[in-house]
Amino acid sequence: MRHTRLRKSVLSLATGMCLAAMVPTVAMAQSVTGAVAGRAEAGTQVTITSTTTGVSRSAQAAGDGSYRIGQLPPGDYILTSGSGAPVSVSVSLGGTTTVNLTSGGTVNMAAVQVVGSRVVNRVDVRSTESSTNVTREQLAKLPVDQSLASVALLAPGVVDSGASFGGLSFGGSSVAENVAYINGLNVTDPYRRQGFSSVPFAFYEEFQIKTGGYSAEFGRSTGGVINAVTRSGGNEFHAGAEVTMEPAAFSSSRKDRFHRDGSIVEQDRMSRDDSSFTKANVWASGAIVQDKLFFFGIYEKRDSNPRDIDTIEAWYTESNNDFWGAKLDWQINDNHLLELLAFSDKSESDTLSYKYDWDTATRGAAQGGSSVGSGGDNWSLTYTGSFTQNFVAKAMYGVNERSASSYSQWDPYCSILDRDGTYNSIFGPATRREGCAPSKNSVSNRDDKREAARLDFEWTLGDHLVRFGADQEIMDSTSSSVFPGDGMRYRLMGAAPDPDISNPPNNGVLPNGTPIPLDVHAYLDGRYKVTGAPVSTKAQAIYIEDNWSVTPNLLLNLGLRADKFENTLASGVTFAKADFGDMISPRLGFSWDMKGDGRTKVFGNAGRYYIPLTNKLTDYFGGGTTDEHTYYVLDGWEERIDPILGTTYLYPIIGQQLGPVNTEGNAPAPDDVRTAVARDLKQVYQDEFILGFQQALNNTWSYGVNATYREMTRAVEDVSIRHVEGCPWYSGDWPILNPGESNTLWCPDTQDWVSFDSSQDGYITSGSNIVMGYKKPKRTYKAVEFQLDRAWDDKWALNVSYLWSKSDGNIEGPVNSDTGYNDTSLVQHYDHPAVNERFGPTFNDHRHQIKARGSFKFNDMWSVGATVSARSGGPITAFGVRWPNDNRSAGGPSEYSGGGSGWLCNSGCDDYTTRDMTYSPRGAFGRMPWVKDVGLSVTWTLPVEHIDLKARLSIYNLLNSQTMVNVHSRYESTPGNKMPYFGEATNWQSPRYAQLVVTYAF
Repeated sequence: MRHTRLRKSVLSLATGMCLAAMVPTVAMAQSVTGAVAGRAEAGTQVTITSTTTGVSRSAQAAGDGSYRIGQLPPGDYILTSGSGAPVSVSVSLGGTTTVNLTSGGTVNMAAVQVVGSRVVNRVDVRSTESSTNVTREQLAKLPVDQSLASVALLAPGVVDSGASFGGLSFGGSSVAENVAYINGLNVTDPYRRQGFSSVPFAFYEEFQIKTGGYSAEFGRSTGGVINAVTRSGGNEFHAGAEVTMEPAAFSSSRKDRFHRDGSIVEQDRMSRDDSSFTKANVWASGAIVQDKLFFFGIYEKRDSNPRDIDTIEAWYTESNNDFWGAKLDWQINDNHLLELLAFSDKSESDTLSYKYDWDTATRGAAQGGSSVGSGGDNWSLTYTGSFTQNFVAKAMYGVNERSASSYSQWDPYCSILDRDGTYNSIFGPATRREGCAPSKNSVSNRDDKREAARLDFEWTLGDHLVRFGADQEIMDSTSSSVFPGDGMRYRLMGAAPDPDISNPPNNGVLPNGTPIPLDVHAYLDGRYKVTGAPVSTKAQAIYIEDNWSVTPNLLLNLGLRADKFENTLASGVTFAKADFGDMISPRLGFSWDMKGDGRTKVFGNAGRYYIPLTNKLTDYFGGGTTDEHTYYVLDGWEERIDPILGTTYLYPIIGQQLGPVNTEGNAPAPDDVRTAVARDLKQVYQDEFILGFQQALNNTWSYGVNATYREMTRAVEDVSIRHVEGCPWYSGDWPILNPGESNTLWCPDTQDWVSFDSSQDGYITSGSNIVMGYKKPKRTYKAVEFQLDRAWDDKWALNVSYLWSKSDGNIEGPVNSDTGYNDTSLVQHYDHPAVNERFGPTFNDHRHQIKARGSFKFNDMWSVGATVSARSGGPITAFGVRWPNDNRSAGGPSEYSGGGSGWLCNSGCDDYTTRDMTYSPRGAFGRMPWVKDVGLSVTWTLPVEHIDLKARLSIYNLLNSQTMVNVHSRYESTPGNKMPYFGEATNWQSPRYAQLVVTYAF
């Protein structure tokens, strides 16, 4: 009977629809829950009950009248106290909803914000973080594509990077500094720290986009955080289906792009490219045992068919994948909860290449293919226990798996076959197809696995909410690369008597020391090469923080976090490590409820944030390689049948082996890294300061303004070391250092450690022999944000933000978007002192950002939504190849080969003594244009009671803007030889496309 009465109360109260505000709120760090807190008469019993599961939690107001009920799953609740009437309360992810009660136990309506019939969190006066919350219901009213990245882009200060490798930039940071969580499980790529795992989009319940000010519970990020929770089941059974369609006919064509000289761009033709995408899911939720055991399950089928049509070749891709997700919640009793999350995001796609005639638009015969795979199986188990109303504990253990593989259907059958110039010089070029391997690429595979465990505690002690805990992540990456077929790559080699060699004459000597017999004029060099091995990172952290209510209106957040990690090579040797004392992160925040009514607050925070090394760095130095050559006599050719296409090809007949296997190229995983990484390596950190103000003008309107300052003054990079005083051995090596700081390396010459200041030593110029060091890295971000929000009231909602920001530095971060290099902490920033001498606007510097989104309901059948975004273009910076007083290159000759100098050569470029050079600052060649995007959606709802049928048509990039978002930044190929396409676009905004989503639920 209790639950029946409860449901009737809920129905009577829920007469309007209210969604959590899309304004900056503060959150309890990585928490996947929320809280309700407020003031009441001392001793008052406050009870909150879930409207979906019926689970209740209670707390008694303390002597000062304060109460708090934490660790509540996001959702709708009924709050009761004393003789007061029940009230509906909305709890958002990571937030605290304030509900103040009068002496009679009724809600003090002057001190809360109510939209529709629910108390909502318009201004969260009990936290000090900056974040944006978005619910699944909100997204259903807006033209937002179905991806975590698209949701994150709703938050101010988050931009879609124009880098060739994509990604999101938070607050001026690079794309390799962010983390993502699903139900508290870290799903960020541990290899490069770019990208993340994802559940089927219809599985998500709420999102929190953190853009700064995380509490001490959170770390390992100097960018931003995507924190998401999935849907759960309740006492009532629900089910539904959803179909999403993006047919090629719904999309506008990309434009063919040409260089200023009339030649086609590197991407070749784009106007005939297209892609169709369809996915359908079914889901169900409910109670296995009423009030105790709940489930939610979803299965999704996806079908994608991209087409890439170029002038003489076309690629057709088929991607057919299944995705699934499940959530089980066991409410052991009102105070103890066990949650199990499981999902799979495995995917695979196959591509066939065909000959193509552009003029006749004719596709020819298939000539090769490839396949790629990604994703993995993931799960987590979380226990939450409320042992008293003042003490709550949480434990979580989970596994996140990712993979990245590249292969083809031909791999089991076809070895790579190619020709050396010596063979062509004797026998001429090929006249028929030789070999069946569709490419010269190795079969590559990488598997990443993260095992995550954490303990978190909340202990209320009078005016203090003390939170403390520990977490550990073990991240293993196993990568491999091997040739297809029998594992050998066969190269055709020619052999002819050398007239300069006599007594006796011969054909020369093979690299294994074996003379080539005189009667052998052609042989095969069979190369067996396997690279990669397991590497691992173990990251740990402990934290403690005190949320101290100094007065009823003033909250201080005092936190301290300590991190440690260890990177281990395949040999088991430690590559790099840091102890707790090396990574101390103090956090300080405050929130002042200015009027004591929960509607107006001033908040601020200051903190330090560390970011650890990735497995990519460890893998690069410690993977190990097997590289062996075996030589065979070529005994002629035979005709074979392509196992996939059925066509014929020629294949060499492998004859007698010539001498032993050459193993000189084998390089086992190193067991001594003292010359590869500094002994005293210090980790990258960022200091951040935020000051803000928020006010709820009434029950629906609110606004806020805040200012942010970030500063990063350290890097971990591979550095070109060509001179170390006291150790001549360092004459051209790339160890991992803290550039611009003191470092200690092992000196093989003296068999001792050598310390040097890399701001003064480490590099010697070629020709002039000037000894110098590297500038200390620095990156700053300054921003002021304004935001206006109107909450949904069952009629309309609106959110508008403007952000002014400035990102300056001599380093972008651990990747380099200007030159398209994404190997985290292994880019070209410190391949030469010239690369980092310029301080100025970084690649992610967008001075102005405007975002708006809103929805409007005409009637029960029709509603519309819109999004608008506009950001000013990033800087255009020139990269040269030389530096005054140096004949050594500071950058490579091609677009993506190396860093580059800010000095551009005008004349006399062959030698440093004759060069006339011009210094070019960062951003000296202006800026790219504004990037503008308008989205529009129309939703039709069947106006029949008890039937939830909807259809939403969304159009993205409504105006079909195809603005350039990145340019050719290489200015010179060699000194004085200007690249022909400098300043021209390399990447453009995606064209207009439409999406139809049909949902049915009951």
